[in-house]
Amino acid sequence: MRTSRLQLLAAGVAVASLALTACQDGTGTRDEGASASQPGASTPSDASSQAPDESSSGSGGNASTANGSTGPGGDTAGSGESGSGGGSGSGSKGSTAGKGSAPGGSDDAPATFNPCNGSNTSVSAAPVSRPVNHMLITVKNTGSKNCDLTYYPVLRFDEMQWVPQPVAESKPQAVVTLAPGESAYAGVLLSAADGSGSGGATGKKLTIGFQGRTPNSDGGPAAIPSLPAAGVYYDSSLTVTYWQSSADDALTY
Repeated sequence: MRTSRLQLLAAGVAVASLALTACQDGTGTRDEGASASQPGASTPSDASSQAPDESSSGSGGNASTANGSTGPGGDTAGSGESGSGGGSGSGSKGSTAGKGSAPGGSDDAPATFNPCNGSNTSVSAAPVSRPVNHMLITVKNTGSKNCDLTYYPVLRFDEMQWVPQPVAESKPQAVVTLAPGESAYAGVLLSAADGSGSGGATGKKLTIGFQGRTPNSDGGPAAIPSLPAAGVYYDSSLTVTYWQSSADDALTY
């Protein structure tokens, strides 16, 4: 009996060992469980691999909407008012605003300049009693449209080789413009009242030159007004004012 029990016990141990071996060698029911878990593991992997693509395309759309620099409407969606679909609309607004600034530049074009000179004025030059040793030049617009007197008259007696300088304090705030029939003036200090001038001479002929838009530029034909028969005495003190709108202003200096 005891021997039979030992044999049976040994046989049971052997069967249990075989069953345990079968469970651990990768076959049987454990194989089915393992194979079932593999599709489940691969599914999250596939989902995660697609998620970046979807989020990437989504963020790409947002980027084109906000910045207007990418996507189909990227170049024109500068205002970011709509998505890439509305980019062309906002882009056209931007180009319209850009063109709108162009006309502003044309508004700054300079006014037409028409110089007064010997061809469209009558000019006279006459000594005055007050102030002493002064002469008054008068220019009257004889043309049919406005003309402009710039700076000061350029004086030359006979063959004089030097140019009388202007009185700086007489410079006006703006160019003197003459309508047809209007006159402007310039005062001339012929000689020093105290006799301090040098190189005195008597001029028989006076040529009056006109300046253009820029200093010392040619303003057109000169004028040669008549002088008293005895001529006009002048010395190194000879100076001239800028063109003035009134005779009183011209003789102030």
